Amino acid sequence: TSLANDPSAAPAWVKANVQPFPGVSFRYIAVGNEVTDSAGQKTILPAMKNIQAALVAAGLSGSIKVSTSVRFDVVENTSPPSNGVFADTSFMGPILEFLASTGAPLLANVYPYFAYKGDQQNIKLDFATFVPGSTTVTDNGLTYTNLFDAMVDSIYAALEKAGKPGVKVVISESGWPSAGGVGATAQNTRAYNQGLINHVRGGTPKKPSLLETYIFAMFNENQKTGDPTENNFGLFNPDKSPAYSITF
Repeated sequence: TSLANDPSAAPAWVKANVQPFPGVSFRYIAVGNEVTDSAGQKTILPAMKNIQAALVAAGLSGSIKVSTSVRFDVVENTSPPSNGVFADTSFMGPILEFLASTGAPLLANVYPYFAYKGDQQNIKLDFATFVPGSTTVTDNGLTYTNLFDAMVDSIYAALEKAGKPGVKVVISESGWPSAGGVGATAQNTRAYNQGLINHVRGGTPKKPSLLETYIFAMFNENQKTGDPTENNFGLFNPDKSPAYSITF
């Protein structure tokens, strides 16, 4: 809230958290992660603008982009992917205007796991985990062999409908839990994350070019509260041993 409302807060934040670390390559600053409450959403864009102004003043706006990380459910009508549209344009519209004006991407957290968990009747495990199978979806001449592509392309479709097809998408989080819930096994996690790593180099059917993607998470978080799957998204255990084998 202070970053949105206090003009001095953003320069102080950049001075304390960015400028002292010239050896660190900051790529993005995410102002808010999956903020869903209306009061919080109202503060995101003002805070983004203030952080951007602080970066400009510090001479850092060329190398660091300001965005926000959104949950996938900011998009609705996602099946087929070409029907994707932003659920709340009053929230997303001004943010997209800002991103288009600065050349920053939209950061999206995309988790086929939760879609699979919520609809196992219609979503096959192979389709959700990049395992070659019989499930394909055809949409406007494009063929989808995995759920990740379909989800990402629904975001691109929503951007087009919002009049901002030039805004880039970066997948700020994606992953699959290795324990704690339905479909949460080391085998499925390895299949998903290895498939993701191998796949994103070629992008999606709608945009077949490199898709910048970040795996969640580095470590299993054994002290995290909530659903048991939330403890088990890591590549490594808390003792730094590998949770499963994977190749980058």
